Amino acid sequence: MNSGKLVGIILIVVGFGVAVIAGLWLATQVSVGELQSGGALIGAGLAFIPVALLVGFGIYLFVQGGKEAESESEMQKQRQLLDIVKSRGQVPVSDLALEMKTSVDSVKSMVHQLVGLQVFSGYINWDKGVLYSSDASNLRGLEKCKNCGGDIKLAGKGVVVCPFCGTEYFLT
Repeated sequence: MNSGKLVGIILIVVGFGVAVIAGLWLATQVSVGELQSGGALIGAGLAFIPVALLVGFGIYLFVQGGKEAESESEMQKQRQLLDIVKSRGQVPVSDLALEMKTSVDSVKSMVHQLVGLQVFSGYINWDKGVLYSSDASNLRGLEKCKNCGGDIKLAGKGVVVCPFCGTEYFLT
């Protein structure tokens, strides 16, 4: 559990603790006759302010901590994908998806994100379903497809595609 979620839970618990303590104190004061019902109502209203702040801020931190954990999880998956591809040189996309416990579409999305971040260079043949890691220097002067020999075309930022076989080359 990350620190944001933990602090959020602590603040929520402290907020409810303050509410219980204030409620018990007000109830005992009213029952022994030290406090009238109007004073108890004002006391409850004043006690509500710190309780609402503690619980509200605790919920905010808990939700933000969850988003942070989700983001960290995505970064870990991307790092795992990079490590697998760079260590093996080439890997079938279906094997990547199985090993990472994710879908082929998710792997494709992660590859495109890594290319956009300029941390991955290589190429992929979607027909064969194989992802290849390559040094960017090997891909810089690329004019012909390594798979079929066809002329390749620029497809987007850092992506070159062969219109004949569909192989995508990722340049960083």
